[in-house]
Amino acid sequence: MNDRTCIVTRESGSVDEMIRFVLGPDDIVVPDLKRDLPGRGCWILAKRQHVDEAVKRKLFARGFKQSVNAQEDLGALVDQLLTRSALGSLALARKSGAVVSGSAKVDAAIRSGKAALVLHATDAAPDGVRKLDQARRAVVHLDGPEIPSFSLFSIEEMDLAFGGGNVVHAAVLDGKAAAGFVKRAHILQQYRS
Repeated sequence: MNDRTCIVTRESGSVDEMIRFVLGPDDIVVPDLKRDLPGRGCWILAKRQHVDEAVKRKLFARGFKQSVNAQEDLGALVDQLLTRSALGSLALARKSGAVVSGSAKVDAAIRSGKAALVLHATDAAPDGVRKLDQARRAVVHLDGPEIPSFSLFSIEEMDLAFGGGNVVHAAVLDGKAAAGFVKRAHILQQYRS
């Protein structure tokens, strides 16, 4: 019922797996991540390659049925906005106690089944990532849930969300408090894949 059609692939999808764009002042294409800006919108599947292709092939003009100004680096802008949104949501989840950090705490959250998602900094040491991935595999082997693992942010970005502390690994705990971040992390991962 809420399916939209991507202007690049012509595939329909739910609004949760797509990004909405609207026209701003001077007919500039603006990403509408919260889907609440006024005006007619165009939808693109949440993948960077599709946004870049829409700019390159001038598909926004066809979608809006008028001439538009789409900046060349629109794909990078959307990535920055998705990252900022996810980091803000991660900070809120941390403040509500729905996130733990540090290898030992993350390992315990994984093995207890409380972790909904595991985060590794993009510049994390391979040995630390391997150990936590081993814990994730052990949980699955014991018929536990499959816990996704993402490397979306640098150590510096994770420190920003956690208010310092050299955060390299984190586990987002299952529950309502972290649901917003889990959703944003999946969209950012999909966009970058």
